Amino acid sequence: MISYLAGPKIGALTYNVAHHKGIAILIYIVGAYFNNQLLQLIGLILFGHSSMDRALGYGLKYPDSFQHTHLGMIGKQAAN
Repeated sequence: MISYLAGPKIGALTYNVAHHKGIAILIYIVGAYFNNQLLQLIGLILFGHSSMDRALGYGLKYPDSFQHTHLGMIGKQAAN
């Protein structure tokens, strides 16, 4: 969220990277390969967090605004 201070394009990019399920799976696999339980836990938490976001309607962001996601609009704009 702090990256949105740099603008919506940078904010959307960093948000999407941090909430990408593929990144979470990759972190978990790297942890499993190196037998690193901390990385495995981080991967599981990131995957669970991203999945919960999707279940609540918070999708990956488009670069025009935080409220514009691949699942539709969120927030006040969604009510309009």
